Amino acid sequence: MKRKTLFLMLLVALGCGSSVMAQEQAVVTAQQPAEQTTMTLTLDEALQIALSENPTVKIADQTIEVKKYAKKGTYAALWPEISATATYQRYVKKQTFHIMGETMEVGTTNNVAAGVQAVMPLVNVQLWKSLKLSAMDVELAVEQARSSRIDMVEQVSKAFYQVLMAKDAYNVYKRVYDNAVENHKIVEKKYSVGAVSEYDFIRSQVTIANAEPNVYNAENSIVLALWQLKALLGMDLELDIDCAGSLADFEAMMMIGYTGDGDMSDNTTLKQLDIQERMLAQTLKVQRAANLPTLAFSFNYNYTAMDETMKIQHYQWNPYSVAAVSLNVPIFAGGKRRADINQAKINLNNLELQRENIERQLRTALMQYQSNLNTNVKEYYASSQNISQAKRGYDIAVKRYEIGGGTLVDVDNSQLAYTQAELSRSTAIFNYLVNRVEIDKLVGANNFAIYSEEN
Repeated sequence: MKRKTLFLMLLVALGCGSSVMAQEQAVVTAQQPAEQTTMTLTLDEALQIALSENPTVKIADQTIEVKKYAKKGTYAALWPEISATATYQRYVKKQTFHIMGETMEVGTTNNVAAGVQAVMPLVNVQLWKSLKLSAMDVELAVEQARSSRIDMVEQVSKAFYQVLMAKDAYNVYKRVYDNAVENHKIVEKKYSVGAVSEYDFIRSQVTIANAEPNVYNAENSIVLALWQLKALLGMDLELDIDCAGSLADFEAMMMIGYTGDGDMSDNTTLKQLDIQERMLAQTLKVQRAANLPTLAFSFNYNYTAMDETMKIQHYQWNPYSVAAVSLNVPIFAGGKRRADINQAKINLNNLELQRENIERQLRTALMQYQSNLNTNVKEYYASSQNISQAKRGYDIAVKRYEIGGGTLVDVDNSQLAYTQAELSRSTAIFNYLVNRVEIDKLVGANNFAIYSEEN
């Protein structure tokens, strides 16, 4: 009986223990974070996200709405301004006058007036010309919003290409490290049988140690470049993303070359200056219109009541209405209007000089970027031809060292030449893409396509 009881107690304890372990396992499983998937973006997808989520672009769009409301407020001045008024006056002490030795009070204790008044400009040249100025202000806001988009496309494209450049550099340095490890294995085998000196063994170890920091730096460069890209896209910095493709995808575009004519008629900076120049010219017209007469119409309709008591329901209300036309002819304002006109003329002249200087600088920059493109293409062809030779030289150096016909110095030198050739090609492609981005910005391109797809 005792044995049976002990056996049952043991089963219960084991069951409880299994239940507790199962609960703990469930808690641990629940606490483990879900595996985060990597979001791989193409350049077009990155641009679409940036143009819809970046705060700078959103602010530019809202600025347009603000300018539109300001324009509506200016046009509202053409319509009658209607308002209702009501006043109450209580005489603490009434006005008195004396006649024939007697003193008499005038008026009542309570005076109430209520009515509607309307005012409308009939002739106001300065107001009419300021309406055009408001329309130009909206046009300038639209162009500034386009400028924000062009700047955002430029920044996102550069950040995207920077990620690809960092990834290419990482692949090169990782291959250098892997080659150093494989070469060290060869040296180690030879050193164990006394076929090579201790110097070669130590040198191979040093080569691995020297290659390792470059891999870490390349990894960190990828992380930093992705952070910069996520910040421009308005994404959470903790989100795991990656850029699709590599710099090699743009080689076909480099072979075709740049076919643009360098037309800067859509340059956003010059367009903004043109709008500002027209605005200053219109401002000058507005200032001159201040010397012209204005004509306005007004209408009042009022009810008045006067009584000695506070019983409003017994008041006798008396209506009256007035219509008037008022003419205002400016004669003298202390020279203020003339000073405003002269100031507007100077501002317009300064802007014309500024535009001429900026256009010259922009065209110089365009010529520099176009020259850089030609240099980048030459660098690309030179490095591409050198890569195959450098790789073959490295393979020969390794084989010669394996059979004892070469030295480890030859292997390291050939490895260095191979690495420099690959990095030079990646750098040439990257610089070419960056210069293309700068040219597209100067000519006022609204978006940058992935040229490798269209070519």
